[in-house]
Amino acid sequence: MGFPVIRPRRLRLTPELRSLVRETTLAPSDFVYPMFFNAAIDAPRPIKTMPGIDQLPLSAARAEAKRIRERGVSSVILFGLPKTKDERGSSGLDPDGPVPRAIAEMKSAVPELVVMADVCVDEYTDHGHCGILHTLPNGNVEVDNDATVEILSEMGIVYAKAGADVVAPSDMMDGRVGAMRGALDGAGFTNTTILSYAVKYASAFYGPFRDAADCAPKFGDRAGYQMDPGNAREALREAALDEAEGADMLMVKPALSYLDVIRDVKKASNLPLGAYNVSGEYAMLHAAAASGMIDLNRAMLEVLTSIRRAGADFILTYHALAAAELLGG
Repeated sequence: MGFPVIRPRRLRLTPELRSLVRETTLAPSDFVYPMFFNAAIDAPRPIKTMPGIDQLPLSAARAEAKRIRERGVSSVILFGLPKTKDERGSSGLDPDGPVPRAIAEMKSAVPELVVMADVCVDEYTDHGHCGILHTLPNGNVEVDNDATVEILSEMGIVYAKAGADVVAPSDMMDGRVGAMRGALDGAGFTNTTILSYAVKYASAFYGPFRDAADCAPKFGDRAGYQMDPGNAREALREAALDEAEGADMLMVKPALSYLDVIRDVKKASNLPLGAYNVSGEYAMLHAAAASGMIDLNRAMLEVLTSIRRAGADFILTYHALAAAELLGG
């Protein structure tokens, strides 16, 4: 008597069967929607390199919070464009700056919305780097790690006072998670969550974001503090350090070129893990779709599914609202 013919295709014959046995699913609640608030504008300003994404005036914060929640998306992360910049990013400490004001407005409009605030000085410095610069005796300029950590900790408190549920240091300075946790606790914000950009690579896929946030470095690059794309074991060291320092959640950025790293970090840590589906990845799909090369909606959901399948518990993505609509949010 021969063996029966094995036919895995039987489980693929109808949409209902495929849904029943699907291993990885997507829901609007899996997404965090990145937003850019510009203190110097009065109307939305389209970002040319990111179709469908705008810089927003602060007057739009309340309506946007309601619109996002109505789509079924429950979390946002905010970036700010200030009116003025200097070498230290001082405007990032302004309690009346774009991010604190947007936080307060959005939380007032939709209290249950999880509002995250990106913590980095690159949007506020006139040189565009993610830290305070100093000149070495040999004349070279580099980022001062400890001075940067100090101002990041102060920024975290400013955002917590404004009502942020989550502060998210994205600078890749050493020791910033522990310093921020200590500063928050010392200021009475023991319930403010820290989402660490624990594994952030020096990637070519950030280009459109730097247009959106007006934060391209005026000289050099960020390879001296962001991770080398060839390194995977280093990601585990970085994630372990941030976990030990008190991070509540970890993140890998970018997502698509680092699906293996997402999987590795997920296996190594029990903390919730996010992945950032970054601006270049978003723009790439839109460019291909505009040329008729791909179906945007199918490709969008396939990309987001791949990030979840790799191990991400949640995804920061500019596709959040469009994907939520496709998913019935």
